[in-house]
Amino acid sequence: MKRIFSLFLIACLLVPALSGCHGARSLPEFVIPEAFDTSRTYEITFWAKNDTNVVQTGIYEQAMADFMDLYPNIKVTMRLYNDYGKIYNDVITNISTQTTPNVCITYPDHIATYLTGNKTVVPLDALFVDEQYGLGGSELLFDGPTMEEIIPQFLSECIVNGAHYAMPYMRSTEACYVNTDFVEALGYTLPDVLTWDFVWEVSEAAMEKDADGNFKLNGQKTLIPFIYKSTDNMMIQMLRQTGGGYSTADGEVQIFNNTTKELLYRIASHAKTGAFSTFKISSYPANFLNAGQCIFAVDSTAGATWMGCDAPLIDIDEDKLVKFETAVYPIPQFDPQNPTMISQGPSVCVFNKTDPQEVLASWLFAQYLLTNDVQIAYSQTEGYVPVTSKAQGSAEYADYLSRMGEDNELYYDVKIKASRLLLENVGNTFVTPVFDGSVKVRNAAGQMIENAAKAARRKQTVDDAYMENLFSEVTSLYRLDQISQSGGTNEKQDLGSLPSASVWLLTVLAAVWVLIGAYLLTEMRKKRKKFQKSH
Repeated sequence: MKRIFSLFLIACLLVPALSGCHGARSLPEFVIPEAFDTSRTYEITFWAKNDTNVVQTGIYEQAMADFMDLYPNIKVTMRLYNDYGKIYNDVITNISTQTTPNVCITYPDHIATYLTGNKTVVPLDALFVDEQYGLGGSELLFDGPTMEEIIPQFLSECIVNGAHYAMPYMRSTEACYVNTDFVEALGYTLPDVLTWDFVWEVSEAAMEKDADGNFKLNGQKTLIPFIYKSTDNMMIQMLRQTGGGYSTADGEVQIFNNTTKELLYRIASHAKTGAFSTFKISSYPANFLNAGQCIFAVDSTAGATWMGCDAPLIDIDEDKLVKFETAVYPIPQFDPQNPTMISQGPSVCVFNKTDPQEVLASWLFAQYLLTNDVQIAYSQTEGYVPVTSKAQGSAEYADYLSRMGEDNELYYDVKIKASRLLLENVGNTFVTPVFDGSVKVRNAAGQMIENAAKAARRKQTVDDAYMENLFSEVTSLYRLDQISQSGGTNEKQDLGSLPSASVWLLTVLAAVWVLIGAYLLTEMRKKRKKFQKSH
């Protein structure tokens, strides 16, 4: 019995460790320290996204080095990813073990899911206005922006569940990169504002072939007049422009409607002729555009350095390049008088930790990413724009924009045209509602276009029966029927399986209780037998 109770006591002492091994439920609510403790050293991790643009990596590294010169007691290490989806998956995995990064480049849609882990991400509203360490605070060792100097439209994108859980880092929109030579060769004149009808008409006109099976427009066997990179953005913007439902801020899914059907019918009809395709079906729009195999290529303004025959980041062999004039337009519109386009781009969030001083150190670095040096340098790598009026209004940034076309590297004209496009249309941009599950709704929007386009290309019948089946399939695929009407999913956050050590301890504890029960039952039987004998 002594051995049994010894095991019981050991198991009881170890049980509290289980909560420390698993889950983020024990994180305290972050409270801003009265002062930053500079006598201590801190090691913070920064997760960021980068494709193949080594210049962007260099800017991150320079920002970390400059920051650490100002704060020698804060060591920042970076982990680079080539996809935001991978950052999202890793964060979700690490929430369960409280090993999330300190600072992360991400999207508000993703943050909405991170928040299902209790107090995982730090709400920033109190930090924004803190007199000492807030935006433009008195104790900062760098010249950061004030809250008023962050572009309001960009800052509003970072609101989740009524609070700011991120700051904008860079902003972009989508642009339509046009081969103007092809448009003119077909006998058309580009309008001031591209419309969907114009793009569809020109695209179909380009499908004529000669007797040898080559397209008359380019003399090649391959031509896809209209290619769209992000079909989720395509559907979202089409619904916004037409007034069709997408979703509400409280998580109501509205994308399965008659407007969506009509849009899909139109898209499918052009996919059937070969006049339209997508990145997932065909590949990068830039590659077709630069090879003279595309007229209208829609991609992010952040991808401008891949677009055009003189682009610094061309991704095809030189012998496949075709010389042409590139125009940069906003995406096609249904109502040219009221242009509407999406605002997108990475944001930066701060993860909660048990040590508020560590969180404060992380917040200082997150703020540093909004300084002019970082903002202007990073915006010059692509068709991004800085997120602060402080950077946008600086002499350095004005000089950069004014030198458009001086070379095909830093001052590449298509890249600067893409930046100007967003700067001139900030008031025409919109953002999608953010809630736990909004990522799924976004993915579903694009999936419907992909499926309808593939079906049409395969000569399948795309009719009302097809649409009903498509809506049902997409609903099931992304579990949209499990999204509640209160801004989140009905699914509980999956914190992952317990570590093997925890499973072992729980097994021991269960076994101890079984042994104790067996011992007590045996003792009771012995006493009962003695009682019966004595009576």
